[in-house]
Amino acid sequence: MTDDVAVLGAGMHPWGKWGRSFVEYGTVAARAALADAGVDWRDVDSIVGADTVRGGYPGYVAGSTFAKALGWQGAKVASVYAACASGAQAVGAARAQILAGLADVVLVVGADSAPKGFFRPAGGDRPDDPDWLRFRVLGATNPAYFGLYARRRMAVHGDTVDDFAQVKVKNAALGALNPNARYRARVTAEDVAASAVVADPLRLLDICATSDGGAALVLSSMEFARRHGAAEPVRIRAVSTVTPRYPSTVLDLPDIATDSAVAVEPAGVPFRASIARTAYEEAGIGPDDLSLAEVYDLSTALELQWYEDLGLCGEGEATKLLRDGATTLGGRIPVNVSGGLASFGEAVPAQAIAQVCELIWQLRGDAGDRQVAGARAGITANQGLFGHGSAVIAVR
Repeated sequence: MTDDVAVLGAGMHPWGKWGRSFVEYGTVAARAALADAGVDWRDVDSIVGADTVRGGYPGYVAGSTFAKALGWQGAKVASVYAACASGAQAVGAARAQILAGLADVVLVVGADSAPKGFFRPAGGDRPDDPDWLRFRVLGATNPAYFGLYARRRMAVHGDTVDDFAQVKVKNAALGALNPNARYRARVTAEDVAASAVVADPLRLLDICATSDGGAALVLSSMEFARRHGAAEPVRIRAVSTVTPRYPSTVLDLPDIATDSAVAVEPAGVPFRASIARTAYEEAGIGPDDLSLAEVYDLSTALELQWYEDLGLCGEGEATKLLRDGATTLGGRIPVNVSGGLASFGEAVPAQAIAQVCELIWQLRGDAGDRQVAGARAGITANQGLFGHGSAVIAVR
């Protein structure tokens, strides 16, 4: 087991469509995290920025962009891009600096100003880019894949559109309690059923939107935390950033075919399940030790898949867990008590950091009306394009 890293502060810029620069969102979140930590910006040794590819050149060098916005003070910088897993990999980079003794205090920031509508690849012809190819060859936007995932669950496990709708109902009720969420209106299963079909069988309310927003964390060594007066801080105990294993036999974004398993047996643990397993092994805990989970609910069906991939239930048992109320507030293992992407939408470089922010507030007992009673350990999980898996485990 590795040494823990303390989380001294967490901050966010509310999600929405604000029409301003990602730099503004990230700076607001960073200042909120620094204030929460009681740490002066000039005392930060290093800043790690999660990149946004839609922010022009400044977005590709997010670390130095945020350092300049906060005021040059000589901090070391790093910039990280891993699509939707960028924020978790930024946390991993910051943690590595601290554990290596290269920094005592690191600020992690991610922010995005997202386009309206579905995400698309950057311009230009790039026939060697699978993200570009799936748009040109299939015309497949992200929701097309979400619909395929949903259909797979229906065929393999017997999930229904009513089950998918109940995920949205749960997350909308929790998002209504979160002041940082973009969507704060409760919905019913009837509302979901009445919304437009986007990618059969998924409807508009089954799929997350694109959003603007920002999130930030202040991490430190345990020694600095004690000197700073935080004797028992919430700690990061594991960061998993694994890739798939060959052959991959389940279709995933942005691929348009699976690998052949003729010559090589598939790995015993599928890709998404391996993300969590690696984090559990590093942290020295298992799914039974968790108090809550924040997962990457690009669609309602994908949230159900994460229940199984995190080991919260057996294969094919996700809908039973949902129907029994185990994953809502007050249940055995609440999932997406923040409201999830269903309530926030995607602000790509910020969302994995925002997941960790929710864990921190929950583990400190600062989550207000959505507080999970007695929270002791939590996990985040998401994945980015091209095999970027990520999970973070925090404990108190």
